Amino acid sequence: MTNVADVCRYLESFAPAALAEDWDNVGLLMGDRQTSVSKVMTCLTVTSAVAEEAIAQNVNMVVTHHPIPFKGVKRISTDSPTGSVLWKLASNGIAIYSPHTAFDSARSGINQQLADGLGLSEVKPLRPFELDDGASLGGLGKGRRGDCPPVQLGALASTVAGFLQIAGLHIVGDPEMQVSRVGIGCGSAGEFIHSASRAGCQVLLTGEARFHTCLEAEAIGMAMILPGHYASERFALETLATQLTAEFPDVSVWASRQESDPLTWME
Repeated sequence: MTNVADVCRYLESFAPAALAEDWDNVGLLMGDRQTSVSKVMTCLTVTSAVAEEAIAQNVNMVVTHHPIPFKGVKRISTDSPTGSVLWKLASNGIAIYSPHTAFDSARSGINQQLADGLGLSEVKPLRPFELDDGASLGGLGKGRRGDCPPVQLGALASTVAGFLQIAGLHIVGDPEMQVSRVGIGCGSAGEFIHSASRAGCQVLLTGEARFHTCLEAEAIGMAMILPGHYASERFALETLATQLTAEFPDVSVWASRQESDPLTWME
């Protein structure tokens, strides 16, 4: 029977911890590797609603993109929202695994899936990983950049919205400007604007960016497409659930049905 260790090994096979940022907290964050697994749920973030769903559905393991805990935890109690969630999950024997930035940068990770979803060609890392001698590390790296036939920024933004199945998004730049090379950084990657510019991109697609980052992008002539942090990553956790189902046919896997974007677009 499948156990927690089996699921961990599979996740690490395509999103190894070595790809994660130094500041990140990835891997098995809570649980017993020998625990048998019959139900796994994926999600972007472990919220109270997600935890309640996991408990109600007798889930054995939650694979969350965003780590919980993210930073060092001095106490686990119901006095704080994070502590309450962790206590509930631990009390019900539910393991937690997070691939986070390792999954962002993985060869088939979130950034690559965004590039594929938009039909980009000549896709390469935006910030390639390098060995000590400066050599590129097998095409691995942070973010992605790829080419597309010349298209207006507004039309490309509509394509992004369609792929991510969202009602609206923000853009920085003239909707009628022509773009043919796209930089990608899922989640919050506004710091990629200069890397995108050096790579010859006319636009950076990232979930969200600070106001002053948007002003900086505007100043250097870099357009931005901002569909929201949630939308830029959640789709990949649904795909991951499908992958896990194929890999472990004896396990019931689904993406959380109670998780939702905390931000709502108002017309």
